[in-house]
Parts: sequence; C-alpha cells; structure tokens
Amino acid sequence: MVDLPLNTVAGAGRTDDQGVSAVSPPVLPDGALRVVALGGLGEVGRNMTVFEHDGRLLVIDCGVLFPDDQQHGIDLVLPDFSMLAGRFDRIDAVVLTHGHEDHIGAVPYLLRHRGDVPIVGSRLTLALLTAKLAEHRIQPVTRRVAEGDRIPLGPFDCEFLAVNHSIPDGLAVAVRTGAGLVLHTGDFKMDQSPLDHRLTDLQGFARLGHEGVDLLLIDSTNAENAGFTPAERDITPAIDRVFATASQRIVVASFASHVHRIQQIATAAARHGRKVAFVGRSMIRNMGIARDLGYLDAPADLIIDANDARDHPADKVVLVCTGSQGEPMSALSRMAARTHPIRIGAGDTVLLASSLIPGNENAVNRVINGLTRWGARVVHSGNALVHVSGHASAGELLHCYNILRPRHVLPVHGEIRHLTANAELAASTGVDYDRILLADNGTVIDLRDGRASVTGRLPAGNVYVDGSHIGDLGGSLEDRRILAEEGFVSIVVIVEAATGQLNGNPEIHARGSVRALEPFDELSGLVVTAVALAAEEKVTDTHDLEQRLRRTAGRWFNRRRRRPMIIPVVVAI
Repeated sequence: MVDLPLNTVAGAGRTDDQGVSAVSPPVLPDGALRVVALGGLGEVGRNMTVFEHDGRLLVIDCGVLFPDDQQHGIDLVLPDFSMLAGRFDRIDAVVLTHGHEDHIGAVPYLLRHRGDVPIVGSRLTLALLTAKLAEHRIQPVTRRVAEGDRIPLGPFDCEFLAVNHSIPDGLAVAVRTGAGLVLHTGDFKMDQSPLDHRLTDLQGFARLGHEGVDLLLIDSTNAENAGFTPAERDITPAIDRVFATASQRIVVASFASHVHRIQQIATAAARHGRKVAFVGRSMIRNMGIARDLGYLDAPADLIIDANDARDHPADKVVLVCTGSQGEPMSALSRMAARTHPIRIGAGDTVLLASSLIPGNENAVNRVINGLTRWGARVVHSGNALVHVSGHASAGELLHCYNILRPRHVLPVHGEIRHLTANAELAASTGVDYDRILLADNGTVIDLRDGRASVTGRLPAGNVYVDGSHIGDLGGSLEDRRILAEEGFVSIVVIVEAATGQLNGNPEIHARGSVRALEPFDELSGLVVTAVALAAEEKVTDTHDLEQRLRRTAGRWFNRRRRRPMIIPVVVAI
C-alpha cells in the first residue's frame, strides 16, 4: 500500500468539516510550482485544481458535487474558494477540460468573486457553460481552444490534447512552467471506435513522455476495474433490443450532457420509427446546443416538443429526460412519485442509460421501485448492457503510465479506494512509491527542481448551496439529519419566576417521532420531578432549567434507542 503523503507533514492546525488538520505550507520558493486540489480527491465530483507559479494562479476545472442522502435540503456542494481569498485578481484563467457539471458547475459561483476571469475551453464546453451562466445573468470572458493548440496563460504555457470521454470535445491539459511539465488528463478513456471518431491523443501523450512529465494528474474513477472500458458502440445492440421489444412509450433517463448516449437513442428511435421529445430544462437546453453545433446528428423531423408527444401513439414516442441518478427534483424521480404531468403506466419501458455514481444507490433504487410499482419495465446497467463508463479502466491506465513514464503521479477524480488502486497501478509500472502522492482535498504539493513533495494542507471543506444561501451551514446539516431520522419533541413548562415551582402540567409534543402517537406519561413525570428538584436547589434561571429538561428527556429517549431533537421551553411567570 502507498502511504498518504499528508502523514509526512509536521505540525497541526485547524480542521475542515471533514476533520482533517490544516497545516500552513511555507512560502512558495522562487521558480517552484504549487498544486492544490480543492475537490475531486476522495470523491467523484467537485473537481478543481489550483496551480500557482511566479505569483500567478491557474485553475483547471471548477465543478460541483451533488448532495447525498444525508445532506438534507442541499442543492449543490461547491469547492472551498478560501485559498483564493484576496487573490482572485491573480487568476490568469480557468481552464475547463470538458462540459460535465462536476467540472463546470461551480464556475458561476467563482465568477461572483471576479466576473472577468478568462474561461478557457473547447467549443462545446464553452457553449454549455455560456448557457448555464446566462441563467445566472453572467456574461463570461471566454477563449476557445482545440486539441493541438498551445497558448500562454500568464506564466503557464498550456497545451491541449484530445481525449475521449462520454461527452464530446474533452481535453487533457499539459502545463509547462520553469518548475517542470505537469499533465492533467481530465476525464478520459481509450475508446478505439468512438461515435464521434475522436480518439485520445496517445501520440501526443508519447511525445510528452519523451519530453519528460514531472507530475501526472490522472483520472482514477475506474482504476479498480480490470482490462479496458467497453466501447460506446458495444451497447448499441442492447439499446436496439429495448426499442424492438417496447410495446408502449419509452422513457430514457440520462445525464443532460451525455451527447453520445443521446445520439445512440436518437439513432435507434429513427430506426424504429419513433419521435424523440426532450423533457426538462437542462436536457432541452443542452441538446439544443449540441444540435446547433453539430454534435448531435438528428433529422429535422425526428425531434418534437414534449407537449406534442401526447398527440402521437405511445409506441411511436421516446421521451428523454434527466434523473438517472435518482435526483429528487429530476423529471424521472417525479414520474416515479406521480408528481409529474407524464404518468408512467403499464407497458411503458424506462431505460436508465447511465451507471451509478457512488453514493446514489439508494436514491436510484427508490426510483426503480417506484416506476416498477406503476407497471413499467425498467432496464438499467444492472440487468442489461445499456451503459458504458466514460473513464479509463486499469488496462488503459497502465498503458498511459508506460507511455508517459511520469516522474511523479497524483491520482485524481475518485474516492479513496479509486485513488489507491490507481497508485498501485502506477507502482506496478515502475514509479517509485515515494513519488506517488495520495492526497486529500487541500493537500499542498510543491514541484521544485524536478521533485514533487507535500508541504502542507489548506482548508478545503464543503461549501453548500441551499436555495439562495451559499456557505458553511455549521451544525444545521446534523440538525436536519436528526429531524429527518428521529423527528423532534418539544417540552413546554410554566414555572413561578420567583420560586421555580411548576405552574400546571408539562406539555409534551412530538412531530416525526416514532413515539409521536404514544403517551408521554412517564416522561411527563420525570419532567415534573426535574422541575421540583431544580426548585429545591433554587434554580430559577430559565436557560439552566431548559438544559436540565433536555438532559432528562435525552436519557429517557436514549433508553429507548431514540435520539430526537429535544426542544425544551420554560416560561417564567
């Protein structure tokens, strides 16, 4: 196993909301390059890496993480921009590797700090981002690049290479500075027969390997999977079988940016005489952009408005929507809950055209069960080959290591187990263990004189978007969890202000608690006793008495293995 490099950092400091200590790094030496990932390490999402050199900053990707089941009421999770505080004017550019939300979704929030930061990306990536920013009423400063381009961005000499992924126009980024050459692969795989005929530029990788890659940041998502990721074309027969056997409507759920998958659906629909209707704002917006730019090839009469779909026979329609990850407010989740105008019924076929993102299993299973309850046949990656990943498996990663021969490796984009598996792959190709950097978000890595080392750790906790509020929610998420799982109990007592004696009987109310419908006679007696004891001890402060009541009720509930939120209210008269 490879030791976490953070273990080599001396000192202690404050901790972020993941409980990891922050250790202030030293002043960056002249000519050195500093690399700090603010997201994407230990998680699948929220990808963002900051490069610092000669007093200037370069950001690669700026994405969001979607909330899990324990983050009640949260819309999005952002990277922590605190390391950029007071230095937003030093950012020479934000470079985007591709147009997925976990790589571009946080850009609107970054631009709130400085609206004229240049955004660099490919044609489709910038088009998707510009449409997103329009919803935030932001007009970005953009610079379009393509594979083969090499441009200076401040002191950073950036070269862009084509990589194949589940969305067109993906790019790897080679960053040259006086400190050395860094290659960031972005998300990639090595599909040898991609739908858009755009191959990962292995010749370019080999050329960089010959030049000498000092630090490689490499996609880890599928590092645990042996062999090579199947080609996109491999799932065409399975999709065709779904269309051939469907007797009524077909509803396809996919990411709104998965142009390749939607292309396969559109092709199958045309072959089987069905019209395609897009459902949901993001799906309509993104597919409109893809069609306008030529990334989605569909006959003019194939695509119809969702409102017009009801005028077509059920066996002549395909509805394409979001919700493949069980997102609560997505079109598919609302269909499963019968809160969407489209009513799923017997004979309908629902195709989940994506794989599960870790952590979304429960949400997706709830949607599948809900759809099945209404009589739909649900086809998903667990029972048919209807999706292939957009990330390189172990065989492809080994191939990259052997081509690039990097001096140092920083696995990125993955949970801890993915990063560790990728580190082991690097070691198996001859990369020294002490040159493989397993890092957490916020880990500071300095590259100097051809040597990369961990020099500290900056705060890199979660920043939550909750409606119009953006920031640290403190303990409110824990409160929400308790309320969701255990409910709350309020205890209201009235006491004499002078003596602390109880005036009348306690009132106990429960909401969302398993004991909400049960009598609280025993607990009420304990409350009376606690108030009486406090009066004997001449405790008349209402706050102190509320704390006693909270402890009394807490012990009573603990004996019953319940921990609701307890809200004591003492009124002194």
